[in-house]
Amino acid sequence: MTKRYLLLVFAYVVPTFLLGFVWHLVLFDSYYKELGIYREHPIIPFGFGSMLIQAALFAWIYPRVVARPESLTDGMKFAAVAALLSWSFTTLAVAAKQPMTSIPGFMAIETGFTIVQFLLVGPLWVLAARASGGLPVSVPVGADSR
Repeated sequence: MTKRYLLLVFAYVVPTFLLGFVWHLVLFDSYYKELGIYREHPIIPFGFGSMLIQAALFAWIYPRVVARPESLTDGMKFAAVAALLSWSFTTLAVAAKQPMTSIPGFMAIETGFTIVQFLLVGPLWVLAARASGGLPVSVPVGADSR
């Protein structure tokens, strides 16, 4: 594993875990309980494992699809796409499948979470790219990188 890859992983995992914990279990804990969607005692290691998988994939994809990974503009464009993907399976799909007291309420609070999450993560991906230096020019998946 390269320094670049590890920094990109940490740039996702650290703020996502901290924000997720504070958002879901402290700031809005009572609201989520009112929604009746989550178990009484969340299994934190499952959530953390999910974040690690997401981080590993995003960290691998980021330097390969972003033309200028050190650019805040390009990094935030990637973050917007990543946020939409994340929202599709953490908010939209969950609202479609899980029982809850308020679908609009769930959609609103989780959409807010996803927006804040990627507003934090996007600039950190850029900083990780800058700190690691020498990121490759983006290479299309499957292309020969010689």
